[in-house]
Amino acid sequence: MAAQYWVGDFYIDLTRNQITQKTQSQTIPPKALAVLTHLAKNANKVVSHDELLSEVWPDTVVTPNTLQRSIAQLRKALGEDSQYQSYIKTHAKQGYSLECEVRWQDNIDAESLVEQERLLKADTSITTDADTAKSEIKRRHGTPQIHIESSDAVKTSRSALSLITIFAGIVISGIIGFNYLTPTHPLKLTIGELRSLTATDNKEYAGIYSPDGEYVVFQRTSEASCVNNIWAKNTNTQEETQLTKNLGEYGSQSFSKDGKKLVFIETEDCDKPITQKNCYKLMTLDFQKALKAPQSPNVLMECKNSKIARPMWLNNNNVALLQQFSNRWKLTSYSVADNKSTVIYELEEGNFFDFDYSVKDDLIALTSIHTDGQHYIEILKPDGHVLSSHQIEFPKEISNFRLIYPNFMPQDNQLIFSTGRQLFTLSYEGKVSNISLPLDEPIGSPIFHPDGKRMLVIKGYYDSDIATIPLSQIVPLQTEQNHTNPGKDYSILERSIQGEDSALFQPNGELIAFKSERSGEDQLWITDGNGSRQLTHFPMDTYLYGMDWATDGKSILVNANNMLTQVYLDSSQISFPFGHPVSQLFQWDSEDNTALLIARIKGILKFVEFNLNNSEFRVITDKKVKRALKSEDGRLIYTDRMDRFWQPGPAEDQLIESLEGQGSDKRFITKHNVIYGINEEFQLWSYDLNEDTFKILGNTPNNVDYL
Repeated sequence: MAAQYWVGDFYIDLTRNQITQKTQSQTIPPKALAVLTHLAKNANKVVSHDELLSEVWPDTVVTPNTLQRSIAQLRKALGEDSQYQSYIKTHAKQGYSLECEVRWQDNIDAESLVEQERLLKADTSITTDADTAKSEIKRRHGTPQIHIESSDAVKTSRSALSLITIFAGIVISGIIGFNYLTPTHPLKLTIGELRSLTATDNKEYAGIYSPDGEYVVFQRTSEASCVNNIWAKNTNTQEETQLTKNLGEYGSQSFSKDGKKLVFIETEDCDKPITQKNCYKLMTLDFQKALKAPQSPNVLMECKNSKIARPMWLNNNNVALLQQFSNRWKLTSYSVADNKSTVIYELEEGNFFDFDYSVKDDLIALTSIHTDGQHYIEILKPDGHVLSSHQIEFPKEISNFRLIYPNFMPQDNQLIFSTGRQLFTLSYEGKVSNISLPLDEPIGSPIFHPDGKRMLVIKGYYDSDIATIPLSQIVPLQTEQNHTNPGKDYSILERSIQGEDSALFQPNGELIAFKSERSGEDQLWITDGNGSRQLTHFPMDTYLYGMDWATDGKSILVNANNMLTQVYLDSSQISFPFGHPVSQLFQWDSEDNTALLIARIKGILKFVEFNLNNSEFRVITDKKVKRALKSEDGRLIYTDRMDRFWQPGPAEDQLIESLEGQGSDKRFITKHNVIYGINEEFQLWSYDLNEDTFKILGNTPNNVDYL
């Protein structure tokens, strides 16, 4: 029998008599754990009192009270009592049952455990980094994914609905205890300890090690005060130091080879937007000076008409980064000494979406999509010379359309990446192998310590709630009160410690559909306001990017793992083949059975209308579309990267000038040929397409995420 196993999100270690949830461990009497283990072996079955007594206390005379005390100890450890029984249920005059998923782990050999204990005593600087999920745990460092379009189709049939966002405390954790075999054998990975590096109420992400391994540098955002700064934590003393004093929105950072400087991207609104709303600055920071006192970063270069991301300091003192023109990315090298950029690598057709750099090997690993629609891993030198290019062979655990973000490993010819609760290795030849780890929460792709014996991962959830606001409470009066006391304006409809998102009212019904991570990954749920029910059971590490009700309210079209699936209220499903990954579903016209969506065609994001009956599609525009909906009379409305509103015209698309400056990332909806939206000032507005009239309806709470 395995010495370690999982009961729900509790990790049971029989070798240490411990029950661990997240990073909190409790020592449990061996007999109580023996009771739990026997129940686990018979999960979801009723085990009689006599069987438990004879199994746990063989050849010993004990009273039933002894068993009851063990059950009480287990319930306390699992956070329940005799009234609240989510794990261990009592069956009157019959026995007990363990009602949850049980996952068994292979035994960890004694020699490995001894070695792990030695490592723990010899080095206490075991750390890691943490991501939020939301769009995007889904990326290696917790920074927003460069490829994800974060808009969902949201319709409302009565009062306005808002998503109120609260960041959960993101935990930076550490995993150690790696055993490497020769490259011809699969990687064996054992856990010595999972340790939290931070435990604040803030959002912490984008952690990296300094080249000497002495510091972990990460970003910390306070949601309460809307403050974001870069911090450093000494892995020996655990002392934290704030490095920056100018507030801003930063991307992932990278160290120079000598460890003296940091480089990162700062994003801010353009003073005079031309082709894009945000401007991007490549910034540098003197790390040694910042350890003594917070510093203002210096600007190396600024991009006002292109997007830059993922800066990596190369050994030749240049900075490699991704640069996007239109919808296509290029790998660029910026010379700090000469203050100019050159293209390292680009694809004539296709696109790439991520890269990593190995200081030790002076190599770049780049993941891309080619013209055949397949995913590739390319290894190149910093001068752009391609050493190898191989198609990635996806195992059954990973969707064929899943974008992956791998990092270099200490082991030769290997990279590592996460899909959420699963870890995988990726060889230079495109071979993917699963690493079995007992992960209870999603993590980002690991970043290794210079000594190769520990790593940083982003661990945690993005927490958001579903809230309703009666339109009668959104009035122009008492606007200041609405902003300072948002709690009076809305009521929470669905809440958990994880993310609830993308709520949609059922047409001509009383149900609300929404997605939730409360079961461990994105699933589709419905609620009538008095209780909720899980509608789908998609596989582990599923992510949903958009959904919409059918006109009759009897089914929902959902984009799950980049594929369209129609889900009925009895949980039955129909899948629709497309041949291209769906990045975002905006709207579904169930009568014509067509859908407005963003699809990745040969690696390039395209705004298309897809016919679900015959699997044909047409590209609507080559512009980068953030959100799109049709009104009741069939008029198409969409927003571009500048958050401007457009309608198709007889010869060319027409700008809706009345809505200039009213767009935001909080989305918009249509109802009865009226557009509703929330602007950057958190004002709810309406625009009548027929009358060409615009109105400010009132202020919304300033913690609204999406309409």
